[in-house]
Amino acid sequence: MALDFHPDPSVADWLVRSPTPSMELITLGPAGYDAYARLRFIPDPTAPGQAEADVEVDADHPSDLDQARRALHLLARFTTTPGECYFCVWEGYSDITLPPWGPVVTLPHRRYALLRGSLTDIADWEGVLGAEGPCAPPAFAWPADRGWCFTSDVDPHWAGIGAGRAAVEALVGDPGLDVVPAPPGHTPPVYR
Repeated sequence: MALDFHPDPSVADWLVRSPTPSMELITLGPAGYDAYARLRFIPDPTAPGQAEADVEVDADHPSDLDQARRALHLLARFTTTPGECYFCVWEGYSDITLPPWGPVVTLPHRRYALLRGSLTDIADWEGVLGAEGPCAPPAFAWPADRGWCFTSDVDPHWAGIGAGRAAVEALVGDPGLDVVPAPPGHTPPVYR
């Protein structure tokens, strides 16, 4: 199965109907998972009022998308349906070509186009979206069995992951990722 736009929003009904508060939903995912984590694309702020632009990372620091890909590939071990996954892309990215029918998944304050494919298809994310350069990670990604949910909103410097404890422990233990546990209700640090 190749990654392609999917016009049927019903596969995202579980997100649309989630009782999880909207900001928590789009940053950590829906309630109901045993554990949650944050994949930090850049380190958390170290001082009040710090701006993201003030963070210095090495020249070879992986892009947000590359970090998301690594996390998603690791999460493949924690689903029975890695060949059938769903991905959402936020409509607000100006460098991404959305399908003619436009966004089909609507959450409070956000609308998304929906894609369907294999988890390994994330390798061609930029190509499918028609991006000419670096591209943002999926806003949401989940396998058909809903074994986990990956979120990457436009605002935070991190992605959220809801999953089973073993999956979160594997993410936290991966030396190539900067992942920390994120208990629901905890307010992560933010840049100004």
